[in-house]
Amino acid sequence: MRLRLHIMIYLALLITFVACNAPPVPLDDIVVEKTFVPEKCERTVKSGDFVRYHYNGMFPDGKKFDSSYDRGSTYNVYVGKKQLIAGMDKALVGMCVNQRSVVKIPPALAYGKNGYGDVIPPDAILHFDVLLLDIWNPEDKVQSQTYYKPETCSRTVQVSDFIRYHYNGTLLDGTLFDSSHNRMRTYDTYVGIGWLIAGMDQGLLGMCVGEKRIITLPPFLGYGENGDGSDIPGQASLVFDVVLLDLHNPKDTISVEQQVIPETCTRKSQEGDFMRYHYNGSLLDGTFFDSSYSRNRTYDTYIGKGYVIAGMDMGLLGVCIGERRRVVIPPHLGYGEEGTGTKIPGSAVLVFDVHVIDFHNPSDTVQVTSSYKPDSCSLLSKKGDFVKCHYNASLLDGTPIGSTHSFGKTYDVVLGAGQMVQGMEVGLKDMCVGEKRVLVIPPHLGYGERGVEGEVPGSAVLVFDVEMISLEEGLPDGYMFIWDSDVSPNLFTEMDKNKDNNVEPSEFSDYILRQVNEGKGRLAPGFDAHRIIENMFTNQDRNGDGKITAEEFKLKADESAAHDEL
Repeated sequence: MRLRLHIMIYLALLITFVACNAPPVPLDDIVVEKTFVPEKCERTVKSGDFVRYHYNGMFPDGKKFDSSYDRGSTYNVYVGKKQLIAGMDKALVGMCVNQRSVVKIPPALAYGKNGYGDVIPPDAILHFDVLLLDIWNPEDKVQSQTYYKPETCSRTVQVSDFIRYHYNGTLLDGTLFDSSHNRMRTYDTYVGIGWLIAGMDQGLLGMCVGEKRIITLPPFLGYGENGDGSDIPGQASLVFDVVLLDLHNPKDTISVEQQVIPETCTRKSQEGDFMRYHYNGSLLDGTFFDSSYSRNRTYDTYIGKGYVIAGMDMGLLGVCIGERRRVVIPPHLGYGEEGTGTKIPGSAVLVFDVHVIDFHNPSDTVQVTSSYKPDSCSLLSKKGDFVKCHYNASLLDGTPIGSTHSFGKTYDVVLGAGQMVQGMEVGLKDMCVGEKRVLVIPPHLGYGERGVEGEVPGSAVLVFDVEMISLEEGLPDGYMFIWDSDVSPNLFTEMDKNKDNNVEPSEFSDYILRQVNEGKGRLAPGFDAHRIIENMFTNQDRNGDGKITAEEFKLKADESAAHDEL
C-alpha cells in the first residue's frame, strides 16, 4: 500500500512538472515554481542572509497547515544556518525581494518519517507559497545611490550640520511607511550626533543641497529587532528617497559673494547709513519667497542698527553704490527656528541677491565737485542773486529724473529765497557764470522720505550736473528795492502827480517802474515786479485806506528794521 502511494505521489509530481514545463528533478529534491518575478532584482538571497517572508503552508491536496499571514507577521530567519527545514533553506537561496514562488519539498528535506506533532504527518510532502519581502546580511552597510546632483555644489553635509530634507520612507518591498511630503513639512535635524537612526546619520553625509539619493539601511542601522512599534516591523530593511533642501552649521556666519562691483567706488556703506536696495529672496534650494522688484519699489532702511535681520545688517556693510552681491544667511542670523510662519520655514537658510541703489548718512552734507571753472571767475553767486542754470538730474544709480535741456529752458531761481531744495541752495552758492559742478544731495537736503510722486522716490540721493548760464546780483539782505542814485528830496511830491496830497497805487507803481527803467533804482531780481511794488505800497499805507499820505510816507533810513520798502 505504501509503495503504491509513493508511486502515485511520484506520478502526481511528474504531471505537475510537465504541466509547468519544469525540468525533471529527482523525487528527493525540492521543486520551485516562480509565480512572480519582479523586473528589477538588485539582490538575491545568499546563504548567511537574513530574510523576512510571508508564506502559506499546504499539503499537496491544498489543505493549509500553517500561514504567516494568519499570524499577522512575517517569518524572519537566517538562511543556510539550519534554522529552517532543509528544503526551505535551499529554496530561498537565489530569490529576489517581491518574488513569489511555490516551493514543493519532499519529506526527506522537510519533517521526514517523524512528521511534526499533530500538524505534519510522517513522510508528508509540503507546499509553501512564499513571498519574499526583505534581505539583509550582518555584514551590510548603508548603501547610498545618488540619482540627481546639482551642477554646483559648494558645500556638503558634515557631522554636526543642521539640515532640512524631504523623504519617502519604504520597506525593501516598496511598502510606504512614512513621508514628509504627505505631512507637507520638511524633516529638520542635526546630522551625525545621534538625533537620527544610525543609518540615516551615515547616509546623509556628503549630500549637496538639491541632491537626491536613495539610502538603504539594514535593520541593525535602523529600528532593529523591534521596529518602531507601528508601521516598521522588526528586522526590516529601510529605504529612504531623500532630497536635501537646506544645510547649515550653528557655527556658520553669513557668506557674501560679490557678483558685480562698479568700476568706481568712492565710498562704501557703514553702520548707521540709510540704504535703498532691491533684492530677490529665496531659500537655499531656490524656492522664491520675496522680492522688492515685484513690489516695484526699493527696500529702504538703516543698516547696522537692528532695523533688518542680523544677517542682512552684516551683509549690507562695505558695499558700493551699484554693487550686486549674494548674501547667504544661516537661520540663527535670519528668522531662526520659527521662520515667518508663512513663506519662510523654521531653521531655513536665506539667500538674498541684492542690488544697492544708493545710500547716505543722516550726517551727510552736499558734495560739491567743480568739473569746469572759467579762467575769469571773480563774481561769485550769493544769497539774493538771481541765477539761470542748466542741469541734468539723476538718482545715484544713474536713473535720470529730469533735465532743463529736455524742457528747452533754463532753471531760474533766486538764491536763498526758498525756491528750491536746500541742497541746491548750498550747491549753487559761490559759483561763477560758466562754471560746471556736480552736486550730490542727500535726501534730507533734497526731497526727503516722501520724494516726489512719480518722479523721485522717497529717501533718494540726488545728483545734479549743473552749469551756471547767467547771474544777476541781488539786493542787500532785507531789501526788495534799492536806489542806484541819490534819492530826490521831493520824492513824495514827485509821486503825487495829481497834487492831491495822496499817492494812489497807480501813481506809486508808475513812479517806481520809471525809476527802474531810467536806471535810478532796482527791484530784487527774479521776483514779480508788480507784486514787489504792491507790497511796497502796502507797507507805506499805514492805515490801509488805499492811499499814502505825506505823514505815512517814510524812507528806509527812517524806518525800523521791520520795514524794507524804500
